[in-house]
Amino acid sequence: MNAEIMKEAQAASESGKSTFPEVVSKLVAADVESYFADLVRGEETFYMPSGETHVEKMSLPIGKIADEFSESGIVSAIRAAQCDQIRYPEFVKRSRAAGVAAYWAFLTGKRVVYFGRKGEFHVEEFPRPKT
Repeated sequence: MNAEIMKEAQAASESGKSTFPEVVSKLVAADVESYFADLVRGEETFYMPSGETHVEKMSLPIGKIADEFSESGIVSAIRAAQCDQIRYPEFVKRSRAAGVAAYWAFLTGKRVVYFGRKGEFHVEEFPRPKT
């Protein structure tokens, strides 16, 4: 397990220097299978196929999570990030405003599940490469 790569990928994301595909590429190269971002606690847990885990505290400020889950709100934030109109700090801000309390990025499964405070969820498949 290479915790330093996980820390570096998280720092690059939180500073807005790296895009989601760049972060995914770094984490997959470090054998990360998935990661869970807890926006309430402000931490990310990285999971390896071996069963090992690594936790990193997020440096972004902890903010209020909206009471109601807005699927259209999180989809809008996802699309803006996919077009590189926003980077991770703004994405987290918009996610919280959309009622996202946490999300689980399944890197090997190529999908992210976003969770609301009351058990609501939205599943987003990774974009397919343009051919």
